[in-house]
Amino acid sequence: MLKRLRRWIEDRTLARLDLEANWARSWERAVLDWPVAHRYQGAAREHLKDTAARFLLRKQFVAGADLDLTDHMQLVVATMAAVPVLGLDLDWYRGWSSVVLYENAFIPDGEWEDEIGVVHYASEPLSGEAWPQGPVILSWADVLGAGGEAGYNVVIHEMAHKLDMLADGPNGAPPLHREMDPARWQQVFTEAWSRLERAAETGQPLPIDPYALEDSGEFFAVVSECFFEAPDRLAAALPDVFAELLAFYRQDPRSGAITTRIAF
Repeated sequence: MLKRLRRWIEDRTLARLDLEANWARSWERAVLDWPVAHRYQGAAREHLKDTAARFLLRKQFVAGADLDLTDHMQLVVATMAAVPVLGLDLDWYRGWSSVVLYENAFIPDGEWEDEIGVVHYASEPLSGEAWPQGPVILSWADVLGAGGEAGYNVVIHEMAHKLDMLADGPNGAPPLHREMDPARWQQVFTEAWSRLERAAETGQPLPIDPYALEDSGEFFAVVSECFFEAPDRLAAALPDVFAELLAFYRQDPRSGAITTRIAF
């Protein structure tokens, strides 16, 4: 009931936005330089625009430090955040409410305790961070680094962490759909990890960001950003991983085809 009411309110708000041609033009300008957005055409493109708008309605954007936060910045981030859930549902981003945007890399305040009780202190600048039940924090300079053959996208990376956190924390195993096999998922990702780890140990270049080998959560986040930014390269290098991500994200980023939308 509450979900239907929220969507009804959003529909009314978006209907008013559609009457303002400036909003549509602003969105087109926001995605103009991002190649990923151009893969989505027709109904898929309208779905992308609609999902980005609903993301803006549901999440609060907050300026970090002295950033001059603009509507353009919010549109760019919202659209990138919308892409991973186009075949799922925006409710997969529930349980958190804000995006903090810094101008450049940031050093977060505070400390945290890991699963074995070791307390960590933040000291290195970060390009992005996602907290369980907390905000997504991003560097605008790094957001602008998306769209290249490196397969880098800090927004998609952190949103993948949010999806991963829906089931037992950021461990590389997000909630899978009913027809997917968790054992198969674990086998595919473990074998890919081991293969890349052996390659890294012998000094071979990796087809994805080596940061993927930090832990299983980072592996899922890195292959997710590469899945959307450089799908042909990921499909060629890690075909089994690519197939699992096709099944999970319910879309093929090579063509912009969306299979279905699944609520969680």
